[in-house]
Amino acid sequence: MLTSRYYESEHDLRQMQDLLMAARAATDDWRYPHIGVATFRFFMVASHLNPYEYVRLWHDRQGRLVAYALLGEDPAFDCEVAPEYDGAGLEAEALDWAETRLAALRRRAASQWGGPLVAGVRQDDTERIAFLEGHGFRYRGEFTEVNMLRSLAEPIPPAVASPGCQVRPLTDAAAEIADRMAAYREVWLPWTDGNISDADYARFMRLPCYDRDLDIVTVVSDAAHPGGSVAALVTGWADQVNRIGELDAVSARPAYRRQGFMRAALLECLRRLQAAGMDRVCVSTGETNTPARRLYESVGFRVVNRHLDYVKPAGE
Repeated sequence: MLTSRYYESEHDLRQMQDLLMAARAATDDWRYPHIGVATFRFFMVASHLNPYEYVRLWHDRQGRLVAYALLGEDPAFDCEVAPEYDGAGLEAEALDWAETRLAALRRRAASQWGGPLVAGVRQDDTERIAFLEGHGFRYRGEFTEVNMLRSLAEPIPPAVASPGCQVRPLTDAAAEIADRMAAYREVWLPWTDGNISDADYARFMRLPCYDRDLDIVTVVSDAAHPGGSVAALVTGWADQVNRIGELDAVSARPAYRRQGFMRAALLECLRRLQAAGMDRVCVSTGETNTPARRLYESVGFRVVNRHLDYVKPAGE
């Protein structure tokens, strides 16, 4: 017998992360999202909505988490089910919860919630694709991503810093967090993922599995910024169960692009993930984002999968 309830505490987030790591260990690298991706999705719900109303959990009779679902902005649906509960109907139950909740939100705030419901799926997950298509979703292709992988058994070139440049972890100083987030917003606004305040990010840094030693910045001192300014940044995540790292929030300020600052941050993050015991690292980017793909390829990544965006229009 399974029970279902809303998210209640950080203990639930830890269980969500544990579910994903165990599920990856039982399947492969791509069927389930990396804990870094999943933690960021949760963080966006926690920052802009309310996890106590937009995150739903399912437990078995021993109290073990076996599935969870999120209803996010844009709006977006995400559901992860432990592999031993495949075919138990939990995904359909989760989608019914999300669509019922979304219908009420659309009645109250159509301008905010009236867009199509979005769900992502790996191109080789035929069961999830069949589920989505059977429930009215169709492939859109507007935000298709490529998933890339790099072995850490291969040599990592040194992160060469130019004079007046530091490549290092982010400090916990409020001024540096603010500068890091200003750089991040320069890249990611006006998309929803870019709408993160300095205070939000300070809270993000306290979430389980976040490691400040893997939150890398390239800080440049020049005539315009004699005290130093964040030119590029990347956040690394370490799945200690599967020994796979993830690169996220890869960002370079427009004024500092094509000068080696982003590459230096990536290489430093790879080196630190290797030191943390990871044996491979993944990263994703837009399929048509040629500059990003070339950058990742230049440091040893190769395309191994694609992540597809499926949508279900309102009223269908």
